[in-house]
Amino acid sequence: MLWLIVLSTVLFLISIINFFTIRSTRADGEIESSVSVIVPLRNEAENISGLVQSLLSQKSLKSVEFIFLDDNSEDDTLELLRLAASGYTNVKIIQGEPLPSGWIGKSWALHQLLAASNGEIIVSIDADVRITPDAISRSITLMKSSALDFLSPYPRQIANTLGERLIQPLLQWSWMTTLLLAIAERTSFSSMAVANGQFFLVRKNALVLAGGYESVKAAVLDDVFLARVLVKSGSHGVVVNGAQIAQCRMYTSWSEIEAGYGKSLRYAFGSSFGSLCAIFFIFLTGIAPLVFALSGSIWGWLAFVLIVGTRILSAIRSRTRIIDSLFHPISSTLLIYLIIYSYLMRGEISWKGRAI
Repeated sequence: MLWLIVLSTVLFLISIINFFTIRSTRADGEIESSVSVIVPLRNEAENISGLVQSLLSQKSLKSVEFIFLDDNSEDDTLELLRLAASGYTNVKIIQGEPLPSGWIGKSWALHQLLAASNGEIIVSIDADVRITPDAISRSITLMKSSALDFLSPYPRQIANTLGERLIQPLLQWSWMTTLLLAIAERTSFSSMAVANGQFFLVRKNALVLAGGYESVKAAVLDDVFLARVLVKSGSHGVVVNGAQIAQCRMYTSWSEIEAGYGKSLRYAFGSSFGSLCAIFFIFLTGIAPLVFALSGSIWGWLAFVLIVGTRILSAIRSRTRIIDSLFHPISSTLLIYLIIYSYLMRGEISWKGRAI
């Protein structure tokens, strides 16, 4: 039982340190650097209006271009995009080339967008992300003041349905409890790199040096792998708290959660052995404390309180529901299921109309 208390205590201490030291964006003056905001789109008709309005309201950017790529959408994405962006001289719309063999759709779209960009700083944003008018300028200010080459402002994850509330908070919790961010941003170890491709900023010269998006052309987890190749090439960067400037609702139903996590979780831990280790870790930190507690162990209750404490700290920083932290054992059980599901359904899951 001692090992369980030690593990829970270590995770709680890491959470406390990150709670007080995680970087947040701050306001500053006008950004002088040229900026390219690149947005890949595939079957995003329902997001176009809000997305374009969110981006074109950005302020404090002296030189900015917005480049949208329609990745062979099968809905009205392209037509709605042209309508929403009409009249803006700093907007460019590209029709994507067919997906080549060996490429993942998003990486191929970003590769084309990068080739069309002129900015010193590249900002990639997913279609379901909404940002405040000062989000980009504040993020660039933080990246420059921290002397970083890339920055990943982690959006607030909107979760409305029960499935979303049980799973989505685990995204931020996973790195808030296992990775000392102050060390990660200066490390040369790519294994410590973490990022979220929903909202990602990088110096163009650093991205090109790392091999561009071609370096992650077959990576389903393109954001994490991109951060790793950036670190390997000598760049430094980190995830920061973006809950005040960005928000995203990734999924709206359990079936979307299954498809989304099903396409990616089998790649998240490096190998089948890594996935088994992850399952074991999730069981130890999410399920075992409650099992011991319900069997009458005071140490089990202590471990449970410590783990729930890590979830509460993460929820406060990410501006999500604190009450959901109490259901961490259920969340952990569902996450283990999703990892197994990802392996069982490999080759049978499609995303945006394409098989993964």
